[in-house]
Amino acid sequence: MFESFPGSASERMDRPAYHADFGRVYTSGIGFLNKLERGQHFKERGFPSWEAFADGEWERALALAQERREDYAQELRRAARQSVTHRRLRVVEFPITPYVQWELFVLRVRVDLGDDIKVLDARNISNIERTRPVPEVVILGDVAMYEVIYDEDGNAAGANRYTDGSLIRETNAGFDALYERGEGFRDFFNREIAPLAPPRVSGAPTGARGSR
Repeated sequence: MFESFPGSASERMDRPAYHADFGRVYTSGIGFLNKLERGQHFKERGFPSWEAFADGEWERALALAQERREDYAQELRRAARQSVTHRRLRVVEFPITPYVQWELFVLRVRVDLGDDIKVLDARNISNIERTRPVPEVVILGDVAMYEVIYDEDGNAAGANRYTDGSLIRETNAGFDALYERGEGFRDFFNREIAPLAPPRVSGAPTGARGSR
């Protein structure tokens, strides 16, 4: 499913090139966007909710996440106008990291607006991850697939862009299979996230990401 990535032809893009290409392909009539998130520690510089979280201001972080509600609603309305369906699968390790605890509160805002998000326990894919974790991957229809990449310090450094149709179809089939195994967001959140005490943040998590 994902093992074919290392030997597949790709184009390396820095962050600006990746974002520009993503925007161009997204508006070209792709039909769907599938996103697989695997990392457990990231930075989101410039995102006020994350900045508050990283400073240990938990209640303020949650309030600022709610302030993004209209931005997310506009994003979903834009997707609907362009007939693009969104699905996101968030892989979660246990014990849950402070970053993931925070992120799932942000994703809950999206789910409340109708975004299609599921959660998958990393222990349930240990057979797939024997040699490497599943990648952070974004699939835009059958046109392009991006594997988000990071520098040696864990900061987002762009993406590897794949356009081979057979590889995209194979990976998308793998995504579909994992998505079917995922748990509904609200069930997971209410059981595993809601009861947790506010996280203790000891220094900022590593890895810079883009917008939520």
